[in-house]
Parts: sequence; structure tokens; C-alpha cells
Amino acid sequence: MSKLAVIAIGGNSLIRDNAHQSVEDQYAAVCETAKHIAGMIEQGYEVIVTHGNGPQVGFILLRSEIASGVAHMHRVPLVSCGADTQGAIGYQIQQALDNEFKKRGLNKSAVTVVTQVVVDKADPAFAKPSKPIGSFYTEEQAEALKNENPDWVMVNDAGRGYRRVVASPLPQEIVEKDVISKLVRDGYCVIGVGGGGIPVVREADGTFSGIDAVIDKDFASSALASDIKADVLIISTGVPKVYLNFGKPDEKALDRVTLAELKQYVTENHFAPGSMLPKILAVIKFLERGGKQAIITNPESLEDAVTGKTGTHIYP
Repeated sequence: MSKLAVIAIGGNSLIRDNAHQSVEDQYAAVCETAKHIAGMIEQGYEVIVTHGNGPQVGFILLRSEIASGVAHMHRVPLVSCGADTQGAIGYQIQQALDNEFKKRGLNKSAVTVVTQVVVDKADPAFAKPSKPIGSFYTEEQAEALKNENPDWVMVNDAGRGYRRVVASPLPQEIVEKDVISKLVRDGYCVIGVGGGGIPVVREADGTFSGIDAVIDKDFASSALASDIKADVLIISTGVPKVYLNFGKPDEKALDRVTLAELKQYVTENHFAPGSMLPKILAVIKFLERGGKQAIITNPESLEDAVTGKTGTHIYP
């Protein structure tokens, strides 16, 4: 089989900016990224695409909140929001890819796999929820929501109001990994692990139950890449390369980096916790679990990055 790449596309592949958040705007952004993914496939790669879903989940939660207040409809559980966005975003990506394949005369089809990801009930993240989701509330509104939903945790978010926070546990197992692997072997371009996957826990009898949480999509992408023994993990972000001292006069682009060097840069606090650090840690996990290569770059540089012309390339 051709080289297998897992490509984790970031928010900039779905929403360009605050002025372009409609479904139509998102599809236009996806179509642009699809061109570069198709270009990779023309170079001989088999591709699995993963994606984020943070803003889209926020939109569903807001609609649910409005519908609850106006029409007394039931609220949509967070775990269902994750499933909904996997389907909706996956539909856009697979349609954009299929259209691009047809334009290029590629005998290829894309397919979306709604993916569950097992997390550990004992993960420390559940004891200290930290991931904000949904709208801002007044103290009175937050108290009312807490009374309606005793298991919710509401916190004051930097003085801007109260928000619900949920756990962000580490992925333990990709439930549909064998299905994804088979589809790739059969020649399909697969979209999976959307939004980090639907968080589920394994019960004592072996069955699965959904749980409200948010799994980091880069960590989940890294786990999938390890499980299916991908040749390369590619994490797409807003910049063509990773930088040391980013945004400072002495910033320095990283071209080729070893795993040991990358770990040292982490200890030196070069990467912002809410931005580049999760991507770096996801790459480290992939290489520690036997991965051979990882690349961090932006969507428009994908084709050049896989030929070594740009991007940050990390090796064991």
C-alpha cells in the first residue's frame, strides 16, 4: 500500500475568521483544504482526515439553549453534539473531497466514520473539569442551570461570566480503528475521529456508554495514527512551521527536529498551552509509540510539506 498519512486539520480549515462562520462559509474553507489533500493523494499517499469541532459544538449548544428557553425543547447532551458535528462536518469534507477527486480524474471515494473514543472513568480530568463549553451566563443563570443539572460544573471565566466546564480526558482506545483501517486498505479516503471522537466509557459488561467530555482532537489523531501504524502524522495549524520564541524579534522556524530536541523545547516552555503545546505533545506521543515521522504545517502547505519543501518535520 502507499504511504499512509493521518492529517489532523485545525479550525482554520473550517472557519477562516469570525466573519465567516456560516455553513456555506465553512464549506468554502473545507473545499480549499480538500484541494491540498487531493494533491497529497496524487503524490501517492493514502489519507485519513481528522478534524476539530469546537465552534460547531458551541453553535449547537447555543441553539439548544434558545430552543429550551423559547419552545421548552429538551437540551442536547454534549456527547450528542459531538456525534452531530462528526456527521455534519464529515459530510462537508467527504463531499468536497469527492468533488475534487472527480475534477482530477482520481478513482477515489471519501467516507466518514462516526467514531467513538474510549476514555477512562478514573482519568484525573474528571475530578478537575477545565474545558469551557457553551455560552456565558450570569451568576443567577448559572445557579439555575446547576440546580437543573446537578452534575454540571460552572465556573467564573475570567470575569466575563459563568460557563460550564467539562473534563478533557486522554484517549485510551479508538473503537472503530479496525473499520477505519479496513476502509483505508480498500482504497477509501476516510474521515474519522472528528472533534477528538465521541467520548465513551467501557462498562463492566463490556458495553459502551457516552459521557460528557471533550477529547483533544490532536491527541485522538495521534492515538489513531499509532493504532493503525500510519507512516506519518500531519497536524495542520495556522502557520507553515513551528517556531521558537514565536512572535518575538528572535523567533526561529524549526525545519527538522528530533524527538529529544522537541522534548527539550517543551521543558523550556517554548509552546503556548492553549495553542501549539497540545499539537507538540500529540506528536511526541506518536513518535514515542513507534511513529516514524510527524509534520506540522498549515493546510495550504500540505503538498510541499510532504516533499520536504516546508513544514516542521519531527523524527525519533
